[in-house]
Amino acid sequence: MVDPTSSLGEDVDESNAPTCANCDEPILNSPTHRVVTWVEDEKARRRHFCSDECREEYDG
Repeated sequence: MVDPTSSLGEDVDESNAPTCANCDEPILNSPTHRVVTWVEDEKARRRHFCSDECREEYDG
């Protein structure tokens, strides 16, 4: 079953997959995928990361 709230469902291919904010690699069905969300200017914002390591490097 595809989770309708997930942007990484089974029907996502490389051309429309999110990319890592740090290394720019497409993220496809990755168990290490991380999403950071925040509110800015009254809008929800998000950044995708392919791993905890990429997330830490981006913050650093």
